[in-house]
Amino acid sequence: MEKQPSSWRGSNGGHEKRLPLSGGGRLETEARAPHAHAQAADQQEAGRGRHRRNCVRAALVLCLLTLPACVLIVGNLQAESSSEMLFDVDDLPKYDDDDQDIRDDMPDDLSPSAQIDYDRLLGGLLVEGFDERSCRSRYQFARYHRNAARVPSSYLIERLRRQEALQKKCGPGTKSYNNAAKQLMSTQSINGTSDCNYLFLIIHAGMGNRMLEITSAFLYALLTGRVLLVDRSKQIASTFCEPFPGTSWLIPSDFPLSYNEFTERSPESYGNMLQDNVIRGNTYRSLTSARPPYVFLYLDGDCAPNDTLFYCEDHQQFLQGVPWLIMRTDMYFVPSLFLIPSFQDELSKLFPEKDTVFHHLGRYLLHPTNDIWYSATTYYRAYLAKADKVVGIQIRVLETKGILQRNGPFPHVLEQVLSCAQGEKLLPQIIGVTHEAATGNNRTIAVLVTSLSSWYSDQIRGRYSEHGTVDGTTVKVYQPSHEEYQRSKNKRHNMKALAEIYLLSMSDVLITSGYSTFGYVAQGLAGLTPWIMYKPEDDLYKPKNHVVPKPPCGRAMSIEPCFHQAPYFDCKAKSFADLGKVVPYVRHCEDVSWGLKIVNETQL
Repeated sequence: MEKQPSSWRGSNGGHEKRLPLSGGGRLETEARAPHAHAQAADQQEAGRGRHRRNCVRAALVLCLLTLPACVLIVGNLQAESSSEMLFDVDDLPKYDDDDQDIRDDMPDDLSPSAQIDYDRLLGGLLVEGFDERSCRSRYQFARYHRNAARVPSSYLIERLRRQEALQKKCGPGTKSYNNAAKQLMSTQSINGTSDCNYLFLIIHAGMGNRMLEITSAFLYALLTGRVLLVDRSKQIASTFCEPFPGTSWLIPSDFPLSYNEFTERSPESYGNMLQDNVIRGNTYRSLTSARPPYVFLYLDGDCAPNDTLFYCEDHQQFLQGVPWLIMRTDMYFVPSLFLIPSFQDELSKLFPEKDTVFHHLGRYLLHPTNDIWYSATTYYRAYLAKADKVVGIQIRVLETKGILQRNGPFPHVLEQVLSCAQGEKLLPQIIGVTHEAATGNNRTIAVLVTSLSSWYSDQIRGRYSEHGTVDGTTVKVYQPSHEEYQRSKNKRHNMKALAEIYLLSMSDVLITSGYSTFGYVAQGLAGLTPWIMYKPEDDLYKPKNHVVPKPPCGRAMSIEPCFHQAPYFDCKAKSFADLGKVVPYVRHCEDVSWGLKIVNETQL
C-alpha cells in the first residue's frame, strides 16, 4: 500500500431620515503585520522577522496618508515571509523559496521546461507589472493546469483594460472616490451623471458562493461602467490578491454607510422602494425622476419578486443613473444578465463562446493569496503531479436533520460515486471473484477527493488497495482535509476550502455533486465539463430513501455554473414564464431543474 498523506489537524430600513452611518471617521486599513508562519530556526531568522515587523509598522504609518499604496506595500512585505502550509504533506517537496512554482521533480512531459511558451498571461486576460512575489498565483496558474484553456476575445481583453483604468481613476483614495463617498451623506436626490459610479458588493456565504457572487458583480460592473468595490470585513484580503493594477478593490474602513445593517426589509432596498412607490423623498415613482444617492439591491436566493425586477430592462434604465449600488447576493446571476436586451449585444462581443463567462472572469479576478497557493501547489506536487491522470471527486451531501448538517457516512453516496466513476470509465473496475489481475500496466491514477467527511475517501482507498484493478492500473486516493462541518466565518476553514477548489481545478477530469457551488467554481476555473452526480429534487435538504439515482451521474451541458434561484418573471410579457426557453443559450440546469445556466450555441 502506498504511503498516504497524514490527515490534517483541524482548525478549530422613514425613507428620508434613515441614513445609516458608521461610527468614527478615521482612515483605517485592513493591513496587519504578517503573522508568524513557523518558529524561527535560529536567531538570524528571528532577526529577519523583527525587521519585517518594523517595516510593516512603517508601512502602516504611510497608510494614513495613502490608502491604495498602503495595500500594495504591505502586501509585498507579507509576501516576503515564508508561506504557511494549510495541509499536512509527508516528505515535503524540496525547491527554492524564490521559485516555488517550478516543478523540477515532474516528468518532462509535465514540466514547464517542455512548454516554454506556457501562457502566464492567460491569453491576455492578465497584464504584466504586478509584483510576482506578492501574489504568486497570478502568473503561475497556467503551469498547474494541463487542460487547454478557452481563448478570450480581443474585445474582452480591451474592455478589461478600460475597466482597470476606471478602477484606478475612481478607486479608493482618489478625489473622485472621496467626492462620491461624501455624496452618500446627502439627503437630496441626484440629477445628472458622473464619470465615477460604483457597485459595492457585500460579501457573505461560503467560499464557492463568494467566488460566484464576485464574478457576477464584476460582469455587471463591466456592463454598466461601474467601479467594483468589495466588502473588506469578510477576509477577502487574506484569501484573494488585489486584481486591479495600481489601486484597491477593498471598500475603505471609513465608508459612511453601515452596510451590514441592510436586509431585505430595509427601505433603501430597490424592491421595497418599488413596493412603497417611493424613491427617497418622491411620493410617486417615475422612471424619469431624480435618483437617490444610493440603492440597496437585495439579490439573495430568498429575494422577493419586486427585488427580481432588477433583471428587467426598464428598471436597469433607472438604476443606471444611481451613483452607488450596494449589492448583496449569494447567487451566480449571470444567466439573467443574458436575458436583458440592452446587454445582449455587448455580451455577445465579450463572450463569443457564451459558456466561458466564469472561466475567463474567474481566472482574471480571483488569485489566491500566497499561503493558499503554496498549500495547493505543494500538495499537488507531492501527490498528484506524477500521476498519468488526476480524477477530481467533489462530494457534498446536502442533507440536514433539524438545524444540523449531515455529511454521513452514507453508503448510498459512496456507491453513487463509484458507480459514476466506473460506469463512465473514469476509474477502472475493481477485481472481483471472477476477475484476474492484469499485469504489465504501469499506469497510475491519482484520485483527489474533497469532502467535509474523510469516510468516503477512506472507503475508496480501501477498496482499490485491497482488491486491485482489472486492467492493472494503480489507483491512489488522497484527501487534503476533512473539516466535518462548513464554517464559512472561520478564516482558516475558508483558506483550506479555497486551496481545495484550486486543487480540484488541476484535475484532468471532474466528478461533482449537484447543486454545489464548490464544484461549479472548480470546473469553471479548469475549463472542464464535469460529470454531475444527480440528487432527488423534491426537497434537496431532507433525508431521502438513500438509494442511488439512476443514472448516478451525467455530463454537464457546459462549464458554466447554475443560477439556482433564477427569476421566472418575463419582463417583456409582464407575466410569469419559463425563462429557460427565451433564448437558445440559456437553459435549465441539469442538477437544478428550476435554475438557469449558459450553454454554448455550438453545443446545442
